[in-house]
Amino acid sequence: MTDPLPVAVPRKGRPLEAVLERLADVGGTDELASLADTVSNTLRYEKAVTKNAVEADHGPYERLATYSDPADPANPEFTLLRDDRPGKPRRIVFDSATVRVRDVDFRLVGREEPFRALRTHEFALGFDSADLVLEEVVGIRPSGLSGLADVNDRIDPMDTDVRVVSGLGDTVYHTLLAAPEVLPAGTALDRTFLDAYDGPLCISARYERLVTAVLGTDLLEDVEFVYPASETSEEAAIAETGIGVYLTVSGSTARDHGLELGEHLFPSETVVMRNTAEDHPGIERALAVFEGIGTDSEIPV
Repeated sequence: MTDPLPVAVPRKGRPLEAVLERLADVGGTDELASLADTVSNTLRYEKAVTKNAVEADHGPYERLATYSDPADPANPEFTLLRDDRPGKPRRIVFDSATVRVRDVDFRLVGREEPFRALRTHEFALGFDSADLVLEEVVGIRPSGLSGLADVNDRIDPMDTDVRVVSGLGDTVYHTLLAAPEVLPAGTALDRTFLDAYDGPLCISARYERLVTAVLGTDLLEDVEFVYPASETSEEAAIAETGIGVYLTVSGSTARDHGLELGEHLFPSETVVMRNTAEDHPGIERALAVFEGIGTDSEIPV
C-alpha cells in the first residue's frame, strides 16, 4: 500500500471549507461529510474566540486536546498559531487529516500559504485562492485577464513549476463599483468605461498587483490607485472616491453604501494546483479525482 498523497490546503477560512465540502461531495461518504462539518464548525468557533465574539470556557491548550486525537488517523488534527491581531492571541487552526476519496488516499496538510509550499517543492498538489497566484507569479502585461482560464498562459515557466489544474466554483468576484454621480445615465460600468476614465481608483492595497494584472497597464495608464484608510471599510472608501474595485458576493454591502455594481472583473475562486516538476505514485489517480471537481468553476475543463 502506498503512502497517502500529501496535499497542501489552507489552515482556515473559506478556501479550506470549500476544499472539504467539495471533497465530501465528490467522495459521497458520511466520513467525509462529518470531517467537513467538524473542521468548519471548530474553526468558526475558534475564529469567534479570537475576535472576542464569544468567551471560551477553557484555554487554548485544553481546547486543542479536546479537538485533536492523533491516535486515530481518521480524526482531524489541529494546531496553535499566533494570530496577527493586537496582542498576538493564540489561534487554533487546521493541521492535518487523512481522507479517502474514490479509493485514493490523501493526507491534507495545513499550510499558511499552500501556493508558496508548492512553489518551494514541498508538495506536488495543493489548494489555494486563485488571488494568490495572480499576486505572486502572473505576469503584468498591457492587456488584462478575462478569467481564470488565462492564468496559466501568464505564468513564466522560468519563475515557477506550479500550474492551475481546476477550480472549485466557490466564486466571489473582484467587481467594478461606482457611485451614481460618477456614472453617466445609460453608461455601462465596465472595462470600456474604465478605459476612458481618468482619475483615482480605490482598491485594497493588498490587491494592487492583482488588479493591475487583471486590467492591464494600458487601461490603467490614466488611473491613480488610492487606498482605504485603516479605519474605513473598502465600500465606504470607494463611495467617497467615486469608483473602485472590491470583492462582492451578492453586492448588498456595496448597495448599502449607495454604489452601483458593474462588471465582474475577475473571479476569486479556490483552485487545485500542481507542481509539474514533482512526481508521486498516486499523482495521476489523484488528478483523475480532481478532474472536473468544480462544476461551477470559471475554469473550463
